[in-house]
Amino acid sequence: MKLSTKLLLLAGLALGFVGTASAAVETYVIDPAHSSVGFTVRHLFSQVPGSFTKFNGTLMVDRDHMENSSVEATIDIGSVNTAVEKRDNHLKSPDFFDAAKFPTITFKSKSWKKTGDDSYDVTGDLTIKDVTKSVVLAVKVLGFGPGMMPGTAVSGWEGTATLMRGDFGVNGPAMLGKAVGDEVKVTISVEADLKK
Repeated sequence: MKLSTKLLLLAGLALGFVGTASAAVETYVIDPAHSSVGFTVRHLFSQVPGSFTKFNGTLMVDRDHMENSSVEATIDIGSVNTAVEKRDNHLKSPDFFDAAKFPTITFKSKSWKKTGDDSYDVTGDLTIKDVTKSVVLAVKVLGFGPGMMPGTAVSGWEGTATLMRGDFGVNGPAMLGKAVGDEVKVTISVEADLKK
């Protein structure tokens, strides 16, 4: 076999491998109707729950090599809901999130580390107000399979993290003192649709 023919064959094989690797990456779009972003914060002795009702995000998933996957998400701070309108308005005020000036929370993953059969530590940049910090989401893969409509596919995910609101300048007025805890426990449940 001539050298030029061998080189062409090798180049073809290399392109084939590249094509296979690219084809393995799937894009999933978060379905807000079947997903949730919740949190709890201590008030005196109890844990007060809340949620954000508007959010969106995309997962780039390599099921053969999950460590190569990535996720980006955006949360609308104006959608905060603790079931008490007065408290929600206060959370959106400059005392806390200052939603008029900083309307969104964003997360962009930087690395995925396998921690179990279907679990990963997903490290990424979380931006709240004008502060960006590296945080770790403990993520569990719930599965992949067909969706409700013919020809569709979905994936399921759960994620948890513990944040310190003071780290992001969400301090609240000084009068609150220690009545409201600094620790915020975040729980995320996601169903995401495969993008065709």
